[in-house]
Amino acid sequence: MSGVVIWPEDGARAEELGGKAAALRALRRFGLPIPEWFVVAPRAASGDGWERDVAAALRRLAPDGEPVAVRSSAAGEDGMEHSYAGQLESFLFVEHADVPARVRDVWSSAAAARVAAYRAERRIAGTAMPAVLVQRMVNAEKSGVAFSADPVSGRRGRCVVAATFGLGTALVSGADDADTIVVERAGEIVERVTAIKRIAHRRSAGGDVVEVPVPADDAQRAVLSDSEARDVAALARRAALHFGAPQDIEWAMAGEELYLLQSRPITSLVALGDPDGPAALWDNSNIAESYGGVTTPLTYSFARYVYEEVYRQFLAIIGVPAATIDENGDSLRRMIGLVRGRIYYNLYSWYRALALLPGFRLNRGFMEQMMGVREGLPEAVAAELAASSRAARWRDASGVARMGWRLVRANMTIDRAVRDFHVRLDRALAGGGVTLAEMRPDELVAHYRTLERELLRNWDAPLLNDFFAMIHFGALGKLAAKWCGDAAGTLQNDLVAGDGAIISAEPARRILEMGAIAATEKIAVRALNAGNVDVALDAVRRMPALAERYDEYVARFGDRCLDELKLETETLEDDPTLLLDAIGRAAASAATRAPLERVELRGAAERRALAALRGRPLRRWVFRRVLAQARARVRDRENLRFERTRVFGRVRRIFLELGKRFTAMGMLAEARDVFWLETDEALGAVDGTATSINLRALVDARRNEFAKYEASEAPPDRFETRGMVHQARQWERAAAPTAAVGEESETRTGTGCYPGIVRGTVRVVRDPRDAGLRPGEILVAQRTDPGWVMLFPAAAGLLVERGSLLSHSAIVARELGIPAVVSIAGLTRWLATGDVVEMDGRTGAVRRIAAAKEGEADDAA
Repeated sequence: MSGVVIWPEDGARAEELGGKAAALRALRRFGLPIPEWFVVAPRAASGDGWERDVAAALRRLAPDGEPVAVRSSAAGEDGMEHSYAGQLESFLFVEHADVPARVRDVWSSAAAARVAAYRAERRIAGTAMPAVLVQRMVNAEKSGVAFSADPVSGRRGRCVVAATFGLGTALVSGADDADTIVVERAGEIVERVTAIKRIAHRRSAGGDVVEVPVPADDAQRAVLSDSEARDVAALARRAALHFGAPQDIEWAMAGEELYLLQSRPITSLVALGDPDGPAALWDNSNIAESYGGVTTPLTYSFARYVYEEVYRQFLAIIGVPAATIDENGDSLRRMIGLVRGRIYYNLYSWYRALALLPGFRLNRGFMEQMMGVREGLPEAVAAELAASSRAARWRDASGVARMGWRLVRANMTIDRAVRDFHVRLDRALAGGGVTLAEMRPDELVAHYRTLERELLRNWDAPLLNDFFAMIHFGALGKLAAKWCGDAAGTLQNDLVAGDGAIISAEPARRILEMGAIAATEKIAVRALNAGNVDVALDAVRRMPALAERYDEYVARFGDRCLDELKLETETLEDDPTLLLDAIGRAAASAATRAPLERVELRGAAERRALAALRGRPLRRWVFRRVLAQARARVRDRENLRFERTRVFGRVRRIFLELGKRFTAMGMLAEARDVFWLETDEALGAVDGTATSINLRALVDARRNEFAKYEASEAPPDRFETRGMVHQARQWERAAAPTAAVGEESETRTGTGCYPGIVRGTVRVVRDPRDAGLRPGEILVAQRTDPGWVMLFPAAAGLLVERGSLLSHSAIVARELGIPAVVSIAGLTRWLATGDVVEMDGRTGAVRRIAAAKEGEADDAA
């Protein structure tokens, strides 16, 4: 039977050789020391006369009659997915006359029950006959295995060598212990454990493999010298280098010669990250308020660009040299990341950027406050980032002085900078008098580039104002506590409440106003609460005064919707359901709140503070200055965030219009598919810089991938990765959320935002679109964004798991006079819809009085 014997140089397909032999052929070509071999093809099993071909091959392989090894080489064996380790038969020291019988034994083993179970467990189809590898036998004096990467820790830079006397079967079978040597990439031996070796496997006089005792003098002696260990490690690394993946090799030494007997991938490393890789600390404590849940590629790519660009500007404004900023470009490009479709802060990148600022240790707390992270940077990492040498500390001190002078000057001109920014933004959004719907694709791209140039690359005023808001608001709190005796920490909050000029509260006021107009006609109230958008809109149109205010609202606040910074979000113009429901609730309850209480609270707080400073003119002057700045900066911070909403809204419409153009040209199935593209892909499809214009294929691939993210459990709020972020899906191994302090307790304490004691039934809202919030209920949420403000007029109180005194929900609650508490750990795990609680918006205390009745808890929106 011809063609049943295949030699390494015959050029046979890898499928004919089987996995083990194919790997040996590849390494043989790479120059690694491998004992000579041939393969008996699987087709021989169904034919006759192959034994003669094998006998001839044996004479060529071992002309002096030397014994051989007969081993399986099944398709896929020693592969990345399936190793088949120990499943198929292998035979050592086989005499030539016995080779045909042993080949048949290998074939027979493929039908064994254990192999069938192995294949079934791993869903390997078929029962293909294996090729059989016949190889010159190495009568080893020393042998073992070596991993080119540490299979336990995952360290790719460390090779782990296991060595024993005699044949490697003693090690592989677990019959005896072996020495372990760990060799670093540069050749340094960092660990050596010398085992007590009691037995060795050797060839007997009759040709069998037998156990023999290890001489007492050798039992505790190292099998390999340092030099030999390095040689074995180098051999394993050469195998890994060729295959481009960490390898598990079997090796043997006879005399001074080192041989590689087998090489296969270390499959366990696929699910193991490299602890020596760069660390990344991911946290979504604050960013989830803007980018909650799964986010599309267009939104993420735009947001990533914006974060990098604006913080480059911030560093430049503070006085960090341009060369230093460029040197740290990698950190700035990685300010945020996308993990399973969800946006996270890359905290180490943030801190590296922060470390560029003079006075890192001082500024670090401010940055953590601005980002709203629940846990600070580990001190060990902070110490690495901070300047340590005396010269560095001197440069840092002088840098702090320069930065301080820059900030003083910027603070003196911040009001003018904010006004100029508003003017520049209005000019950029004007669009030259041509509507987006009329623009050609190239004009849409040009308009986007104008927004980049005029606004996104000149975001100085919002950046500085945010920074000063944190400084002045923080300073106000410290002065209120130290000078005014505000031990409870509530005076600071009361002093900035009820500004009246914060635009974020205007939507709620307008909703109350529209509700009051609708309440004058019972038919309109019923229509607005019927749950039908068309019926509700018809009712609005039948009341001219209401229709006028409704149109003004949509024109002004149409982009202030749920998840307003996610470009894929439908605006109130696209879907007005939430707005109409809010008007309906306001009409049904005729909910109107006068601002008098807020003004009195603000004034009373100021009088209290100044009374505490009576007779201290200098302190009164300083306090008034800080108070004025805190109020102005908090007000402008919120108002500038509305301007950000306008910019993002314009970007959203630009890309939607591009989507319409692409759909008309057949490049997309529908306009909203544009959100599955990245910004450069969409823009590049117009200006010729895209690498692919098969946009439909990109959309289909991304939609399918992100659908899996949507259906899967989200990664934790905070986790660390090493090396390649998505390798091994490391975040799945993060510890499960621990119970909040006092998880079984009936009380919680958060941060009080607006005073008032409220007792009522809570409604836990996951999605405001299905809130079902009834007037007088206490709204409970994990997080909120500006789009949630439409629920606020109907709420008797507000409890939020996340947030701070400067988060949007806290500011709007203060302006509307709604008792509110934010930053309540574990809130949405603790409370259920129907629970009755008492909350104190001043102290932040929340007490559950009664649990929900059976069935009510399932009614959470």
